[in-house]
Amino acid sequence: MEWREVVEHPSLQDLPFKIETNAEGYIMMVAAKNRHRAYQMHIASWFEQHGEIKRALQECNIQTSDGVKIADVAWGSGGFFERNKYDDPYQESPEAVIEVISPSNREKAMKTKMSLYFEVGAKEVWFCDDNGNMRFFDPRGELERSGLFKEFPERIDINFV
Repeated sequence: MEWREVVEHPSLQDLPFKIETNAEGYIMMVAAKNRHRAYQMHIASWFEQHGEIKRALQECNIQTSDGVKIADVAWGSGGFFERNKYDDPYQESPEAVIEVISPSNREKAMKTKMSLYFEVGAKEVWFCDDNGNMRFFDPRGELERSGLFKEFPERIDINFV
């Protein structure tokens, strides 16, 4: 299926899953747990607290050579949004792409996804694990911390008590 068909298909509306496609147009669904969504929301809120909310998107659709991938959170510069507005899906990646890693995500699959984001222009890809530990990457490899947002924490705490 083409992405537009996926987005407009009545039976695919309001599903409790994140939908992505692969290069052949097959639909893949991933269920997100509440813990996953809490990390996603916390990361997006960080951008809001730092004046970047207009440039951060949750569940951002990005066209890659292996279909449309959905980044949990993505940040794009003003230049990115001038070029792309709110295209759906984006044909280029926003500068920072953040994935919250669930225990069911395999490391190989996440590294593949990271490579796909870099292929279409991401400057950094961040991973948040199930304990809130952050890892930052640019096309050359792992970074000690983000080069785009040096003040972003190395660990996120979502404890509700």
